[in-house]
Order: sequence, then C-alpha cells, then structure tokens
Amino acid sequence: MILNELIDFDVLRVIWWALLGVLLIGFALTDGFDMGVGALLPFVAKTDLERRQVINTVGPVWEGNQVWFILGGGAIFAAWPPLYAVSFSGFYLAMFLILAALIVRPVAFKYRSKREGAAWRARWDWALFAGGAVPATLFGVAVGNVLLGVPFHLTQDLMPMYDGSALGKLCGLLRPFALLAGVVSMAMLLMHGAAWLSLKADGPVVARARRIGTIAGLVAAGAYALAGLWLAVGVDGFAFAGEVAKDGPSNPLFNPVERGGSWLTAYAERPWIIVAPVMGFAGIALAVMGLRAGREVTTLLFSKMAIVGIISSVGLTMFPFILPSTVDPDSSLTVWDASSSHLTLFIMLVCAAIFLPIILMYTAWVYKVLWGKVTQDDVRESGETPY
Repeated sequence: MILNELIDFDVLRVIWWALLGVLLIGFALTDGFDMGVGALLPFVAKTDLERRQVINTVGPVWEGNQVWFILGGGAIFAAWPPLYAVSFSGFYLAMFLILAALIVRPVAFKYRSKREGAAWRARWDWALFAGGAVPATLFGVAVGNVLLGVPFHLTQDLMPMYDGSALGKLCGLLRPFALLAGVVSMAMLLMHGAAWLSLKADGPVVARARRIGTIAGLVAAGAYALAGLWLAVGVDGFAFAGEVAKDGPSNPLFNPVERGGSWLTAYAERPWIIVAPVMGFAGIALAVMGLRAGREVTTLLFSKMAIVGIISSVGLTMFPFILPSTVDPDSSLTVWDASSSHLTLFIMLVCAAIFLPIILMYTAWVYKVLWGKVTQDDVRESGETPY
C-alpha cells in the first residue's frame, strides 16, 4: 500500500482546511497584537520616550510573528492552488495595499531612531500606525467578501475570470457588510494590542491602552453581533445542489452549487459549532473586564480566545465552502474540489508534522526568554532595547 493511501483523500482535505485555519489564527494571535500596538501607537504614547517604550514591547518579536503569515500564504499556494489563483486575481490591489503596509512597518521600525528630529520620528510613527491599521482592517474586509461571495467565474480550463479593472475590483470589495467585517477585525486587534501593552508596558501607556482597549472590545462585540444578525437576514448562503464526490478530482465545475438560504443553517446541521461564536463573545467580555480590572496575563489569554472564536466561526459557518462565486455559483471553491493532489497533501502533512512543532517550541522559548515588562527606565538607560 502506498503511504499516502493510508489517509483518505477527503480526510486529508479536511485536515488541510483545519491546518489553514490554524495558521491564519496563529498569525492573528501573534502578529495581531503587533498590528494592534502599531495602530494604538499615536494614541497611547504622548512623548518620544513613551513611543519608544511601546515600540520596544513588540520590537523583539514582530519579525518572528510574521512567520505565521508566510506559512499561511505558503499553505494556500501549495494545498489550495485554485484559492490562491482566484483570491489573488480578485483581491490584487487589496493584497498590494496589505503587503505595502507590512513592508513599510519594518522600515519604520529600523529607521525611526536613526535621527533625533521630532518630525522625522513622527512620520515613522504614523507609518507604524498605517502598518498596523491597514492590514488589520483589510483582512477583515476580505473575510467579509468571502462570506458575501466574490464575482468570479472559472473557464473550462479553470482560469479565474473577473469583470472590470483592478481599481474597480478594489472598490467592489468595499461593500457595507465587508466594511462591517473590517470594523470587527480592527476593533478585535486593537483590543488585542491593548491587552499586550497591559502585560508588557507600565506607566501612563498602560492606563491609556486599557481605556482604548475597553472601548475597542465593546465595538468588536457590537459589530460582531450585528454581523451575525446581518448574515441571518441579509446575506445569501451557498449550498451544493446535489451529491458531492468528496474524494473526487479537484475541479469545482464538477459539483453544482446553488445560492440561497442562509449561512446560519450550518448551526442547525452541526449544532456543536456554536462553541465558536460563544468563545468569541465570551473572550471579548472577559478581556474587557480584565482590561478594566488591570489584570495582565489572563486578559491577553482571553483576548486570544476571542480571536480564535471569531475567526473559527467564519470557517465553521462556511464549511465546506472556501470562496463562493456570486457570478457563477458552480465555480465556487470548496474543500472537496479546490485542493492539491492526494500525494501532495500527504507529503505536506508529513512536513507540517515535523516542522510545525519545532516552530511552536521555538516561539514558546523566545517568549519565555523575553518575558517581562518594558519600562521607561529600560528604554532610557539600557542599551539592550532594539529601538
């Protein structure tokens, strides 16, 4: 028996759907607080010393945190090539804006303290703000568009096709529900960044972060609830129109899909998935209470729980759909027909089983070594702070 046949094709597809979710959640949990801290920087730090203190809370870890973004992109490219092709074709300018912001951020980290001038440093501080706020918002907008469906169709040779110009496609992403999802994402990561600063900083920075984080958490909860209500009454879902070959070839056109009904019927079919939105709301509530009470470690953990719940609720609600099409529902990408081959997924799973634990252990070791607060005295007197 060939080794890759030990695991059924449909099982491998579900495993890699789950692993993709794990990688994206890992990115949100780690680089998410980096983006949140960057977006909070102009508002929680009033002096240059305070701004350096804030920057140095994420300075030693932001580069390592971006590994999860690379892993997620690599997993999409290798395990779900149709998803990679369709999403990058339709979200081209949005992806460019996200990558530009993520590129500006490390430049700002490196160049901010190269000169003493206040104007020079202020410009890089706003670059750090953009490097956090722009990706945090656009990732949410992208998720909102995935729930709404994307206007693409596949030709007979599986070439993704969109109508309109690149600018038109970018403007087409800015639909009201998608913008609401962007608000959820931005507020969620602001709360996460505030929880991180509560743990890692001290002094006036922490007081401001807790105040803003509390407001952000309340906004995240309200926007998340509104998005759920909107999904129930104002957004069409997608479903298969017939029998589905779960271990068949990766050709979305083989499985007929119809548009209609509600995404939320998934909770009647799989009641256990209610745990995801419950985690989202409970995590936000507990994180907000932790920020108001001045708790540190538990507040960050509850903020992470909120992120896990909110992101998981999207994937579990849509399963098995990955990227539905509003123009031609039959072109919609699903877990059962948008993956790489059986052998490719198996080889990738073996590699993931070897290297993912190593990454997790190394990440845990780094955070253990770097445990402790970054105080203003550390920044003022110590040459060990990187920025």
